[in-house]
Amino acid sequence: MLSRQQLITHIRQKKSFLCIGLDTDIHKIPAFLHRYDDPVLEFNKRIIDATQDLCVAYKPNAAFYESRGVKGLQSLIDTYQYLPKDCLSIIDAKRGDIGNTSDQYANAFFNEAESGMGFDAITIAPYMGNDSVIPYLKYEGKWIILLALTSSVGSKDFQYLQSDEGFLYQAVIKKSATWAGADRLMYVVGATKGEEFANIRKLAPDNFLLVPGVGAQGGSLEEVCKYGITKECGLLVNSSRSIIYAANDETFAEAAREEAKKLQQAMAQELEKAEII
Repeated sequence: MLSRQQLITHIRQKKSFLCIGLDTDIHKIPAFLHRYDDPVLEFNKRIIDATQDLCVAYKPNAAFYESRGVKGLQSLIDTYQYLPKDCLSIIDAKRGDIGNTSDQYANAFFNEAESGMGFDAITIAPYMGNDSVIPYLKYEGKWIILLALTSSVGSKDFQYLQSDEGFLYQAVIKKSATWAGADRLMYVVGATKGEEFANIRKLAPDNFLLVPGVGAQGGSLEEVCKYGITKECGLLVNSSRSIIYAANDETFAEAAREEAKKLQQAMAQELEKAEII
């Protein structure tokens, strides 16, 4: 388990707020890895070994593992077990269901004694309300990361609908703030939303924001930091494809490190500008 203060400490020590997404597609990894018993695990291990000093979090996306059935689930379990303890472990599962079902999802990803996985955090779709979220908060020290404002094209379909509390995404942030504090609750906010970060910070001044969309999706790290960084950083910027698929041969891990290093160095500059380091 990684607490808020531990996360902040690691951000300062590593001069980084990089989260690396392990969206590992067995059809996209280098061909030579297929001679291993578990090609996906071997790929993930090499990525982790090459980048763990440059990032503060890893985020496997559950869909890339669940799509492969039992073999994929074992790859996910073994990947979790391999993750370094000084990095926040996030399962990007985007679950959202009624209470008794959420109990089972929480058990699957948080109860290591039963499932083999004990991730620090999970992404959740909050559409069904508090009874779909509270079961995860029963696990002491675990984080929930609610979808607030995503970088997807379809975000406009619902997230910008007007409600009594403003846009729907703003209502989500306001209501969920009554369920947990900034030591247990983060929000997903897409990097492509730019100036929206200023509005979000009015509603969630202290919460960490998990920010996808920098890199392959075209989001700007500088703009995210301009509007979203706090005195304790408050950001976890995720990059997946641009790092893990930087090369498709035996140099893939070294290439991943180079891409991660570029982001880490840019993050160090932003942390210095904000006088965090």
